[in-house]
Amino acid sequence: MPSQDAPGITKTLETPVQELTRGSVFADRYEIIEKLGRGGMGHVYRVDDTKVKEEVALKLLNPEIASATKTIERFRTELKLARKIRHKNVCQMFDLGVYEGAHFITMEYVSGEDLKSFLQRSRQLSIPTAVSIVKQVCEGLVEAHRLGIVHRDLKPSNIMIDKAGNVRIMDFGIARSVKEEAITGDNVIVGTPDYMSPEQVEGKEADQRSDIYSLGVILFEMLTGERLFKGDTALIVATKHMSEKPKDPQTVNADIPHEISRLILRCLEKKREDRYQNSEELLAELTKFEKPKPEKTLTTQWTNSIAVLPFRDMSPEKDQDYFCEGIAEEIINTLTHIEGLRVIARTSAFAFKDKLDDVREIGKKLGVETLLEGSVRKAGNRIRITAQLVTAADGSHLWSERYDKEIDDLFQIQDEVSLKIADKLKIKLGHREKTMLAQRYTEDIEIHNLYLKGRFHWSKYTKEGFEKGIEFYRQAIEKDPSYAPAYAGISLCYTFLGYYLYIDPKEGADKAESAAMQALSIDERLAEAHLALAWVKMGRDWDWTGTEVEFRRAIELSPGYSTAHLFYGGVLSVLCRHKEAIAEQEKAEELDPLSPLNGTLLGLRYYYHRDYARAIQKFKKTLEMSPHFPPAYWMMTLPLAAAGQFDEAIAAGEKSLQLLGEMDPIFLSVLGIAYALSPSRKEDALEVIAKLKKLSTTEQISLFFLGMIYLCLDHKDEAFVWFERSYQEHEPLLVWLNPDPIINDRLQTDPRFIKLLHKMGFER
Repeated sequence: MPSQDAPGITKTLETPVQELTRGSVFADRYEIIEKLGRGGMGHVYRVDDTKVKEEVALKLLNPEIASATKTIERFRTELKLARKIRHKNVCQMFDLGVYEGAHFITMEYVSGEDLKSFLQRSRQLSIPTAVSIVKQVCEGLVEAHRLGIVHRDLKPSNIMIDKAGNVRIMDFGIARSVKEEAITGDNVIVGTPDYMSPEQVEGKEADQRSDIYSLGVILFEMLTGERLFKGDTALIVATKHMSEKPKDPQTVNADIPHEISRLILRCLEKKREDRYQNSEELLAELTKFEKPKPEKTLTTQWTNSIAVLPFRDMSPEKDQDYFCEGIAEEIINTLTHIEGLRVIARTSAFAFKDKLDDVREIGKKLGVETLLEGSVRKAGNRIRITAQLVTAADGSHLWSERYDKEIDDLFQIQDEVSLKIADKLKIKLGHREKTMLAQRYTEDIEIHNLYLKGRFHWSKYTKEGFEKGIEFYRQAIEKDPSYAPAYAGISLCYTFLGYYLYIDPKEGADKAESAAMQALSIDERLAEAHLALAWVKMGRDWDWTGTEVEFRRAIELSPGYSTAHLFYGGVLSVLCRHKEAIAEQEKAEELDPLSPLNGTLLGLRYYYHRDYARAIQKFKKTLEMSPHFPPAYWMMTLPLAAAGQFDEAIAAGEKSLQLLGEMDPIFLSVLGIAYALSPSRKEDALEVIAKLKKLSTTEQISLFFLGMIYLCLDHKDEAFVWFERSYQEHEPLLVWLNPDPIINDRLQTDPRFIKLLHKMGFER
């Protein structure tokens, strides 16, 4: 939109577009509620999407834009990218459609006002308000920039603020499309020069630092009440962005702290290389100006939180265990798609199976507000399901229902229970949540049962469990080759079979990728398939950008999916982004507080962050809760050894093998590392090496861990022989070469180490 102070060169594209009247229905789907406004591209309406019963915004494009074929194709490409951004501070883009020759875009409807009108009313904002707004914008940009998406037209009219002060960035993917030559001519700038970066004014390609410049201009205006540059024409304003030094904000508003003024001026540097280089860096600076929030603890009860307990089997034969667990797990998986609802994961919720704990005690242990419990009685083709939603604080009933149905009505029952929970917890379901809740992959109960059996075995996280999971998933696919969840299940089973060296890692990755791609070709929104694909990109491809995109996509599709948060923390550790890794791991633990695997991997994150004391403390706390969990002893070996507590490290490693009850090569390797670091146990380390080499003739061993034992014995040349072999065989575990502190303390300046990391795509 044109600058208020620069009426000259900017032109609004004003070709008339058909008007939609209130109450009319457009494209046989969108009922017009009200007209929200008009911009350079056309009219914007608030509409009711009658197909999913949700209010959305509809932007009806001007005819001269719609008639440009290249522009529409560019729109389509850009919107496809923009749809990948799933973040609370970014307005979700939905679709580009055409109806009777009229092209339109649908997007999330945000109730509130844009920052432009907010500034017109308030003129100058308080420092806390301005910082809060720009920080939320920056958080949205972090997500977009990580996906490689730049806004290019950030300005107050593209920033919406709702009544609660929540911020959304609008129109990702649109600005670049409008710049297509087919609809721009000489002396026409589509957009507003007031917020353009110098490089954009010069016609150069924008990058994330261009968005940072625009954000600096916006923050300047919010805190001073003035535009950064003024002029009689848009050309004059644009020229000033390239040549004129910005005023120090403190000279306009003396109340602005020096640190914030310095931050703004750094955003406004003419040369891109002198600005903040990425949005994460800027966000870290902005966070310093916020008051610290009190730390959450797991004993604190969350609002809008629920644990779905395993349903009790009331059938005469007591043979419906997997079925009872499956119903509860299906409801859990459905609820995890609801943003703003904390859903306790299966591991923690099912820890109370067959126990007589009072609901109030369960609620306290899990830190939840509500609990869903129920029972199943199955006889022939008839099923009776009872479900009740109770308040954890006092055990009072919020809702209860009994269903006497045919077995074929199971899906309808599960959907109704999920919707009732959302209703009773007063959660407003958005467009995405309604779409996900309405998703149905099969109406065949037998196929569904085979899938439940597959997931039942997969969740055991054992070699036998993965293999049985694949068997049941394949049976489901034989009955319906288009059943996407079974392909996703197979992809996860092969992922872990390969990663833990139960089968050849490359074979596991290839089969996991094939199954994941098959699942996504049927339904791109399957979080489990994106999670499996992320593992493939990490372990086999060492494609770090692709890995992160897939992990984030899984989390976007299912915000309450604790497993996705759990393993995303792992890749952040691999990339040495340790604070982010710990935060992601803590999120997983919030969703699954009784899971020993979550506690164990959080301890591992602390180890990679070199916080050995905290790591050891976390492992010990996990073992207090789950004293017979071998991985906790196994992984605790590393921080104990790194901290010089060699006897304790060796005891932990030996205990892990004792509990495991078998000679696992990976567990044995970590014990070998502890032996090698101990001044008095070098001979034991050599014995472990001999055992591993013997095992390698009959089964998979970790060449990476073998090299690490040699390194800890100070045999660096031999260590590199095994590291190089691990690289040549593309061993998934080799990725831990990058963050491991024991390795880095010994090899940080070794050119062979740096070269190997570079070959794997790591930057040093």
